[in-house]
Amino acid sequence: MNKHLLLAPLCLITTVALAANAPKLPKLPDVPAKSIAVKKQLLFSDDFQGAAPKEWHRVVPTFTVENGALKGTQTRDKTIPAANGKPEIKAHAAVHGLAIPTRDSVVECRIKFDGATMIDVEFDDRDYKGSHYGHLCRAQVRLNGVTLIDERDGGMRNDIREMRNDPSKKDEFAKLLKGRSITYPAKLEAGKWYALVVETVGDEMRVTLDGKPAAYLKSSGIAHATKSKIELGVAGKDGFFDDIKVWNAEPAKR
Repeated sequence: MNKHLLLAPLCLITTVALAANAPKLPKLPDVPAKSIAVKKQLLFSDDFQGAAPKEWHRVVPTFTVENGALKGTQTRDKTIPAANGKPEIKAHAAVHGLAIPTRDSVVECRIKFDGATMIDVEFDDRDYKGSHYGHLCRAQVRLNGVTLIDERDGGMRNDIREMRNDPSKKDEFAKLLKGRSITYPAKLEAGKWYALVVETVGDEMRVTLDGKPAAYLKSSGIAHATKSKIELGVAGKDGFFDDIKVWNAEPAKR
């Protein structure tokens, strides 16, 4: 008898057994089908066709305006060790900021990946001292997924952040981060423009891409009352933003 015929059932049994024993991934919460925010006052808009509005400010290089769009390019792509009395400079995504205070808001823009590995919209409060650099929450988009993060009460909270490099606090660190971030799968293409909407109301954040629900997170840090800055980030080379609008908002009736 052909030995390959004998091996085939064994391989099938082994495959089925491995599949049965594979850990089941937790089911992601449903993303609300309808908006969680109602737009109120338009606070800011820029289509990058004229002079830069005064609300823009540089945070981490490098952003430029190119062909009527805002291009972000990560130039701090390597960590430079401390030397000759100068402090360490850590690798960091390029960041461009907007000085627009909000509490509940809708941020609309178009984004395009052209070599970038990540594009995000972040909310900060520099006067808040309970988290590193006043980081509050953010929505990160990658070609294969959308991640929402509560940073104020998660990984950027000062006491939690200090635990990162302490092996004895590994379990406590993981426990404190539980529920503070979530990633939903996505399938995006480089070189294509996508309409990104980030809604932030109360302790909830919802993201849509091209009008389709893409991600949702409910976490206490999102409810921070004074989001004094909105910052745009790009990791890698290059990522584009265009047609940015920021609206004041209130929670939608549900």
